[in-house]
Amino acid sequence: MAATEASPRAWSERWQRTLRACAALKGRRARAAAPLGLIGGVLAGGAAHGVTLPEDKAEAMYHVYDGGGVRATGPALLVRKSLADKVSLSASYYVDMVSNASIDVVTTASPFKEKRTAYSLGADYVYRDSQISLSFYNSKEPDYTADAIGMDVSQEVFGGMTTVSLGFTRASDKVERKNDASFQDYARHWQYRVGVTQILTPRWLASVNLEAVSDDGYLGSPYRVARVFGAAVPERNPRTRSSRAVKFHVIGDLGSRDALRGEYRYFWDNWDIAAHTAEAGYSRYFGDAWLGDVLLRYYTQDKALFYSDNAQADTVYVSRNRQLSSFNSVAIGAKATYTVPNVPAKYGVKVTGAYEFKRFKFSDFTDIRTGQPYSFDAHVLQVYVSATY
Repeated sequence: MAATEASPRAWSERWQRTLRACAALKGRRARAAAPLGLIGGVLAGGAAHGVTLPEDKAEAMYHVYDGGGVRATGPALLVRKSLADKVSLSASYYVDMVSNASIDVVTTASPFKEKRTAYSLGADYVYRDSQISLSFYNSKEPDYTADAIGMDVSQEVFGGMTTVSLGFTRASDKVERKNDASFQDYARHWQYRVGVTQILTPRWLASVNLEAVSDDGYLGSPYRVARVFGAAVPERNPRTRSSRAVKFHVIGDLGSRDALRGEYRYFWDNWDIAAHTAEAGYSRYFGDAWLGDVLLRYYTQDKALFYSDNAQADTVYVSRNRQLSSFNSVAIGAKATYTVPNVPAKYGVKVTGAYEFKRFKFSDFTDIRTGQPYSFDAHVLQVYVSATY
């Protein structure tokens, strides 16, 4: 969600969503040149006949997130295999080894270390111009367990020029607090999504996606405190939340073995948060072995209705969660993918390195150690190897 843009957990979960989305996207017909796939993509055009399954592949990645006093590192693995040209099965494994000394921690508690492990299983079935995808996701850490199950259906219409997709995810979380057996709560999430992808020309592709999410239960942190008249009090968030997001995306082949993409996303919810994300990217082949990508992203959001840096009234709901405050971020990233030559024809091996720099600036969240508005820089590094077979 938009309100967790500054969180390393949000970044890693976004990687999981990207992994699943790209795997599904690669199984659809492509008549426009576009950089597709998790590890850099290809710039290949031409028409296929009917929906095809994602290609068989194995992928291994090591990731690092370092910013705002938080460092998260670990491996990620993905394996996908098709059966009888109708079903494709996938499994992934993801680990975050987190060292947390964020501003929330160092101003109210002691730094700590913990491990988060995530698993996902998926199955894709194709029949003529339709694809049905099922997925299961589980994430565990010492004081938080999350489970989710989802289903997506996509259908090509108008001769394959348009793809319509529908999806639903149901998630359930168990919230606990370390060294406090008396505290245990839950959070439940329902996500609905619909999208349309349209081939505009032989070289240009556009899409629009709408997402609706309903949350119920414990939607805060059992460790976080707010400030009321300068005194620390437990954070109190509403136990329900409804949010919406719409995203527009366009991508196209520029004709010289390069491609350009752009997207805009608008998010709003009943906590009075509104957020905007704009991103632009450029991809280009260098020779037969190298593919380069660069991106620029800007994000900005307004604060929640009950957020306050230092509340001047003791209201029913109050939070000092900086991810619910007013802030903006700028990200610059680059990626290079190398296709290993001289491998057997039925295999394809690629090595990718990616780096992203992010700068966060908060308008109404104060670093109480300095009395100044808080800001920090974050670095994201990925190195991964992919092999198709």
